[in-house]
Amino acid sequence: MSELNVEGMALAPGVVETIVSIAVSEVEGVACVGSAGAQGRGIRAVFGQKPSTQGIEITINEDNKLAVAVRIEVYYGFVLPEVASSLRQAVADAVASQVGVEVASVDVYIDGIQFAE
Repeated sequence: MSELNVEGMALAPGVVETIVSIAVSEVEGVACVGSAGAQGRGIRAVFGQKPSTQGIEITINEDNKLAVAVRIEVYYGFVLPEVASSLRQAVADAVASQVGVEVASVDVYIDGIQFAE
């Protein structure tokens, strides 16, 4: 996504993706955003690495609304349509409240299932 301009405020690429990533990671049942290999599991994860924005794509449609696509992995045992619905609502709420832009759509792609360790 290129720079987003909202009411005289310019947001650098990556800002909205970070907001989306945090919102998605707080949804119950979501194991990770993007692929499991993208999640820092080494020493960087221990020291509070920035939230991963891999697996998040944001575009601006002709009505100046955002279209969000999110790739996730879900923990085994969660009902996939319920996780997707919760994720859509969390993303729309986070972007609307923190950025002030309406989200036109949130497409959820479930790339895998993770089992509890």
